[in-house]
Amino acid sequence: MTTTYEPIVGMECHAELLTESKMFCGCANAFGGAPNTRTCPVCLGLPGSLPTMNRRAVDLVLRTALALHCEISLDCLFARKNYFYPDLPKGYQISQYDDPIGKSGYLDITLEDGRSKRIHIRRVHLEEDTGKLIHAGGNESEVDYNRSGVPLMEVVTEFPPDIESADEAKAYLEKLRSILIYLGVSDGKMEEGHLRAEPNLSIRPVGTTGVGVKTEIKNLNSFKSVYKGIEYELVRQSELLNAGEPVRQETLGWNDVSGETYHMRFKEEEQEYRYFPEPDLVPLHFDTPDIEAARADLPELPDAKRERFTSQYGLRDYEAGILTASRPLADYFEEAASGADPKAIANYVTGDLAKLLNASGQEINDTKVTAAHLRELIMLRDDGKITNNSAKAVLAEMFESGESASTIVEARGLAAVSDDSAIAAEVDKALAASPDVVAKIKGGNEKSKGFLTGMVMKAMKGQARPDVVNRLIDERLAAL
Repeated sequence: MTTTYEPIVGMECHAELLTESKMFCGCANAFGGAPNTRTCPVCLGLPGSLPTMNRRAVDLVLRTALALHCEISLDCLFARKNYFYPDLPKGYQISQYDDPIGKSGYLDITLEDGRSKRIHIRRVHLEEDTGKLIHAGGNESEVDYNRSGVPLMEVVTEFPPDIESADEAKAYLEKLRSILIYLGVSDGKMEEGHLRAEPNLSIRPVGTTGVGVKTEIKNLNSFKSVYKGIEYELVRQSELLNAGEPVRQETLGWNDVSGETYHMRFKEEEQEYRYFPEPDLVPLHFDTPDIEAARADLPELPDAKRERFTSQYGLRDYEAGILTASRPLADYFEEAASGADPKAIANYVTGDLAKLLNASGQEINDTKVTAAHLRELIMLRDDGKITNNSAKAVLAEMFESGESASTIVEARGLAAVSDDSAIAAEVDKALAASPDVVAKIKGGNEKSKGFLTGMVMKAMKGQARPDVVNRLIDERLAAL
């Protein structure tokens, strides 16, 4: 008999922090560059070198823990997490163990079907990143230590896990990334490894409780890979158990090309890391006034902003959700909506402008269409100075050139025609050329009027004001 299983997923997410320097030394925290050019004795783990704590990194983790509704540990230690791997030059990673900066928090997600769910968070702690292995082909690998020692925050969900599907895991990661960007803690660039997710997945028969043997998929750097990796493991583990074979606790990699996980190593038990307090760093202590000051300094986060957008601007939940998923997009919308119709701005930002951005692979911060230029475009349209069709054409040209709407309208002669005599002449031509359509309208088929409107708009190259066109058609039909 074949058993149907469901996944239970814990998430470990690692975010590189937006600091100028590394966690325990003065080397620059940056992306790219020639290998091993941002290193020093401290981040290379050379004998006699001593770490010095980066206060900015501590503040960013505190900020995140508060945003995730965590309890703050007033006193916490750094620890040495011991394991041997080529990308870890010291043979241990400086991390936190017993008392992380934040614990017992939560994050609320909203799924595509509208359901909401609370995902409980076990810990938010601070550590240093490792180097990066580069597989050169064959049996050779190289290591770049530029990333070694970069401040790294880890957010770990509670156990037993709350996440019960690939959809929930993806929604959790999307929401967490959005919050980190809002906070200014991380840039969230998953393609550059600045935010990495590691699902810990086990399965159980549908309708039961408990957890099975888990596997961990390492260093996933996209929402798509998180979703597909969980779906693949659900099938793989289900097939093993239904065949009477055991699931082994192991660490897995993910192959985006084949869409499969692959074995990396059998997963360590916690005690194998031999945690002990880091002797070269003083304990961390947080005063309650400092915690409350950090809490008061938190920005408006996505959930609160979405609610405000619906109440202040009259947007639908769907539109508000899209606009507030990204802080740069929310800021762009608010700037553009200052002095213009917010619903019209929202329609353009989530519609025509979004299509242009997606087609070009740009983010909102990359576009040449400034918020002020979009506001001007909408105001020109709403004031009847250009038609809706012309507005779309102007937006496309603004996207390419970066010029203002008024400049493009003047240069291309796209100003709306509202002169009754010019439009009336085209209306008369349309009526004369379509006696059958006129007869249908006179017989009560009002929908046929759209055919005449289209003829006139086409003749006037989309620059006639539709309200004037429709008024003149009605007047001419009434006179027949």
